[in-house]
Amino acid sequence: MNLRIELLRDPKMHHHQNHGDAAALTGIMPPYETMALYEQPKPRFIFKMPRVVPNQKSKYESDELFRRLSRESEVRYTGYRGRAIDERRMRFVTDCRKGYAELSFVPTGTNLQLYFNANHNPYAQEQECDFDKERGKVHLRSNFIMNGVCVRFRGWLDLERLDGVACLDFDEARAQQEDAQLSEQIESYNQRMADSKRIYTPHTPPQDAIRRGPPGPGPVTGPPMGW
Repeated sequence: MNLRIELLRDPKMHHHQNHGDAAALTGIMPPYETMALYEQPKPRFIFKMPRVVPNQKSKYESDELFRRLSRESEVRYTGYRGRAIDERRMRFVTDCRKGYAELSFVPTGTNLQLYFNANHNPYAQEQECDFDKERGKVHLRSNFIMNGVCVRFRGWLDLERLDGVACLDFDEARAQQEDAQLSEQIESYNQRMADSKRIYTPHTPPQDAIRRGPPGPGPVTGPPMGW
């Protein structure tokens, strides 16, 4: 008695197997086995936000806010507003001796948090925090950057009333230093961008080479190949 055994195959498995064999013969990869192409990472540049504007003096002279702050006007101490006046006086003196003070220009409502050197320097022509210049007053000076412009706070406050008179001057020396740093920063950024374009831009062959195309094989000489 002869037994005949038939092997049953899954139609889907048979289809995929034939498809894979056909792809292997033709040299084409099936869609579910496509290889991921490697893409060369592009350089990342971090450009710091400039601290100052390109033309500081022009902005200081033309900006309406700077024009108003350049004139001497009333200033007030704004720290610890909810405390009693005696405590606020004590706090103001303590803050000044630590090297900072919270003030406000009354006409414009411009609030400032000043930082300065409270240590007494006998060799300095102008102290940044001077309680000895006038009795009952403290004279303050502070250099900082406001709206991209180097300025200097110059003024005084009464230790009893906690108000006084001050203005903002243009800081010429500090502005020149910041302008030099800005120029170096822009030059360095432009140089890195130029280097990046030169390295990562793909080479484009000349138009003549594109029209001619790649060189093909020359004529075959000699007897024909036998099979």
